[in-house]
Amino acid sequence: MSVLEVRDLRVSFRQDGQLIPAVRGVSFGLDRGETVALVGESGSGKSVTALSTVSLLGASAEVSGSVLYDGQEMICADDRRLRRVRGNDISFIFQEPMTSLNPLHTLEKQLRESLELHQGLTGDAARARIVDLLERVGIREAASRLGAFPHQLSGGQRQRVMIAMALANKPDILIADEPTTALDVTIQAQILELLAELKREEGMGLLFITHDLGIVQRIADRVCVMKDGEIVESGPVAEVFAAPRHDYTRKLLGARAVGVPAPVPDGGEVVAETEDLRVWFPIQKGFLKRTVGHVKAVNAATLRVRAGETLGIVGESGSGKTTLALAIMRLIASEGKIRFGGEDVNRWSTRELRRHRADMQIVFQDPFGSLSPRMTAAQIIAEGLGVHGNPGGRPERDLVAEVMDEVGLNPAMMDRYPHEFSGGQRQRIAIARAMILRPKLVVLDEPTSALDMTVQVQIVDLLRDLQVKYGLAYLFISHDLHVVRAMSHRVIVMKDGDVVEAGEAGALFSAPQTDYARTLLAAALEGRVGA
Repeated sequence: MSVLEVRDLRVSFRQDGQLIPAVRGVSFGLDRGETVALVGESGSGKSVTALSTVSLLGASAEVSGSVLYDGQEMICADDRRLRRVRGNDISFIFQEPMTSLNPLHTLEKQLRESLELHQGLTGDAARARIVDLLERVGIREAASRLGAFPHQLSGGQRQRVMIAMALANKPDILIADEPTTALDVTIQAQILELLAELKREEGMGLLFITHDLGIVQRIADRVCVMKDGEIVESGPVAEVFAAPRHDYTRKLLGARAVGVPAPVPDGGEVVAETEDLRVWFPIQKGFLKRTVGHVKAVNAATLRVRAGETLGIVGESGSGKTTLALAIMRLIASEGKIRFGGEDVNRWSTRELRRHRADMQIVFQDPFGSLSPRMTAAQIIAEGLGVHGNPGGRPERDLVAEVMDEVGLNPAMMDRYPHEFSGGQRQRIAIARAMILRPKLVVLDEPTSALDMTVQVQIVDLLRDLQVKYGLAYLFISHDLHVVRAMSHRVIVMKDGDVVEAGEAGALFSAPQTDYARTLLAAALEGRVGA
């Protein structure tokens, strides 16, 4: 018998007196030592299915069907039974560790809590077990990191800590819900390799939830494809990928940002450029806060981007990608030359800088986190007009309707709030907010990494169309090199604050000159469907 048996699982949520179905008759099994992947777009029911296994859905959910763990029914289990299983026999790893780790507690305290609750370990025995767990998941000098807080770790390190917490009690089942989506390709490869190794050693079952079919092809034994709360296709990964039977599966397999951007117009003006740009953050210690060193976030970066051109910026977390972009936009202090439209930015007064803000806009990775939940789509999109003025004098709602139509949103939805939109729609709102000011330069900081593959393709096509229409210059920051290749004319590769390689996108991707660039490309290609 499978260690986990899900049979005819149905989940609905009560909302405004109605039942909204989320999962419709889902059935699958998971054996010990096996990896089963649940794939599909946002809203397909993947995470709801996983959370149902240990009744983590909340009071508004109505659940029927059967979920058997080791032959015992979980749907009707009492609280005592569920507490014993949760985190002990069935453990979870979630997508964003910063929302799962307590920012006020040290690593030792957070890991110790689970060991005390489920195993009764305290004192030196618990400490030794914590050090062993952290070393096992690849945290270097683990004993010296026990007093660290989550914000003092990189994204990859935080995810390793989450894995250590999930493995602390040697679970039979590990449920990983999009655990690598926000990670760089090299760190993503390390985390996937670590999970595969731990699964082999412990003989546990791994339920892996993702929208990235490249990852599924790499690590899973079987795959279940979900759409609108149903499993529309399932089977061994090799068979499903080689000969998908359902149209939706074929759509997912074919969803990959492809092509190249339109050529840069001849004679395009240089919109932004830097020369020996440097961003160093002081390290201060002692009561008098003496500077004892520096974190060298960006070292002597020289670049330029023209109207109608996209400059891709790639590298691992902490390489300085976002810091470089924020410095160019004068959102953080820096040294070195920055020119915008041929003018020396460092000579601008605060008033002049404010006047140019409309020409420099930014779109962030997580649209839900960057959109105010208390404002409607219309208010969010028009916010910049209130700050920078409306030179045309047209009614704001007319301008909002026009830009919403440009980014593929129905203007009739402008009075809805962010939570009433899908992830892709929220990102379109963020893009509309930037575009309504008709900027010259747009920083795109991981704008597609949190989106499904099919939505990624739509957003890439939208951004390329807008660039051609308005002659926009883009700084495109991403760890997804497939998207970078589809968006960028030129690319710079950053490592530890240094620009280690730069060149035309086609040449750099086909023949990288540095070992680091080759490592990045190899890690990306390993996750490509059909590679």
